[in-house]
Amino acid sequence: MLRTHTCGELRIAHVGQSVTLCGWVQRVRNKGGIIWVDLRDRYGLTQLILEDGQVSSELLDKAASLGREFVIQAQGVVSERFSKNDKIPTGDIEIKIQSLEVLNPAKVPPFIIEDETDGGDELRMKYRYLDLRRNVVREKLQLRHRMMQETRRYLDAQQFIEVETPVLIKSTPEGARDFVVPSRVNAGEFYALPQSPQTFKQLLMVSGFDRYFQIVKCFRDEDLRADRQPEFTQIDCEMSFVSQEDILSTFEGLARHLFKNVKGVELKDFPRMTFADAMKYYGNDKPDTRFDMKFVELNQVAQGKGFGIFDSAELIIGINAQGAAEYTRKQLDELTEWVKRPQIGAKGLVYVRYNTDGTLKSTVDKFFNQEDLKAWADAMGAKPGDLMLLLSGDTATVRKQMSELRLKMGEDLGLRDRNIFKPLWVIDFPLLEWDEETKRYHAMHHPFTSPKTEDIPLLDTDPGKVRANAYDMVINGVEVGGGSIRIHDRTTQSLMFKHLGFTPEEAQKQFGFLLEAFEFGAPPHGGIAFGFDRLCAMFGGSDSIRDYIAFPKNNSGRDVMIDSPSTIADEQLKELHIRVNI
Repeated sequence: MLRTHTCGELRIAHVGQSVTLCGWVQRVRNKGGIIWVDLRDRYGLTQLILEDGQVSSELLDKAASLGREFVIQAQGVVSERFSKNDKIPTGDIEIKIQSLEVLNPAKVPPFIIEDETDGGDELRMKYRYLDLRRNVVREKLQLRHRMMQETRRYLDAQQFIEVETPVLIKSTPEGARDFVVPSRVNAGEFYALPQSPQTFKQLLMVSGFDRYFQIVKCFRDEDLRADRQPEFTQIDCEMSFVSQEDILSTFEGLARHLFKNVKGVELKDFPRMTFADAMKYYGNDKPDTRFDMKFVELNQVAQGKGFGIFDSAELIIGINAQGAAEYTRKQLDELTEWVKRPQIGAKGLVYVRYNTDGTLKSTVDKFFNQEDLKAWADAMGAKPGDLMLLLSGDTATVRKQMSELRLKMGEDLGLRDRNIFKPLWVIDFPLLEWDEETKRYHAMHHPFTSPKTEDIPLLDTDPGKVRANAYDMVINGVEVGGGSIRIHDRTTQSLMFKHLGFTPEEAQKQFGFLLEAFEFGAPPHGGIAFGFDRLCAMFGGSDSIRDYIAFPKNNSGRDVMIDSPSTIADEQLKELHIRVNI
């Protein structure tokens, strides 16, 4: 080894020892007769010292000529520092240098490689290998590593076996768009990169591998956001001979294990909430339950008073912001403008101040008297000092709008504490959802999700009301994992394909291998997949997953470091039987 120790491990107990360190020059401080060099590696930072009279002038000159990010090897003796630095673990010692070798000089980096950098996102992504040297980025990847190891430790202890599934698979029409890969040896035919290992893990259950997991790369050609990448990582799991309750219990265990062993947090209860209740009380299927502010439906107490906007509305809902009656008129006007933005789309906002003297003041006093407003307050559980906010419209739209407003109020009132974690399971999702564009039903999760047995007759009469044996784990308003009990017999799976608009021939072409496998003794089974990048970001206190991925894409799906995607040579296209006319 070129070094005896790392730059993060030397302590006062090592004083007097001769050591050799290797790393990158963080900075050089030259005071003429004395030079300090901060040397960094991924383990930490150690101060080197060279003093005139104690080292040769050549060695002093060599140290003075060092630039930022030079790679060096330094040999010397550990000494107690006169002026200690309690901000770093090695702050009690320094190395009195006896020899110094430049292993590789470096150009001046395009941005400062420190926790507080002057590099913007695109610049740092272009030079990602330099960005990864920064402590704050490296620590995020170390967190990711720890999460992986603890996941494997828990699942191994639960008798799961890790199995790798293929990356070159078959394209299917359901779900998000596939990334496709042309086959050179099979002209005109294509592989797809997997959006998930769904069918393969089900086939593993048919094979008798009753507990499978994989920390696996998946690919979706979809629009990107802060929490999405074209390639992402899942903790993918499947179990045989289990009920929904068995799966929820097992993976509550995984969540508790990760939070306790990685973050030192003890998760408490995992309450259950139906999809219907999540939509009714929170307006979305991944409610943030760190704060209350549930929706209250007000049609019965707010309609029939001559206020046309309410009288014509399919749904009127309100939320009660406790203690917010002191909002100024300016703040309330800004809130009104916020809900009217195109991203939210509300036509307006009705608010009611419940003053501390017990009076109620609203924007619709012309239509509603104090008795009417008191009925609203009673329905919403409001008390003096609270602020009530109301929206109205068609049910689906107004719930979505109020969901956004609720989250904003929670943020503005400091109720979304990143250090508090409130998990829950959302269950009983609809099996199917109607797509206006294609004029047919699509699987809300995927075509292999089993319907609740008692709802199967509704497939022929009212498909939209069929509930699925599906479940999502939600923490702090983020869906961190989702899964279902699967269909495991050919008859039910064929029925599901029929209701999704597949002809028998199309179903056979796309999924004949799975249908046939179900005829060879497929056990009852189910599973779940966790968004591993999202989990890492949550544990790290971030909204974006990009810093938890070593080499991420930007918001356009590009890797600006290697300039990908890129064009390829005409000869390659010809070999792949692809003709491009642009």
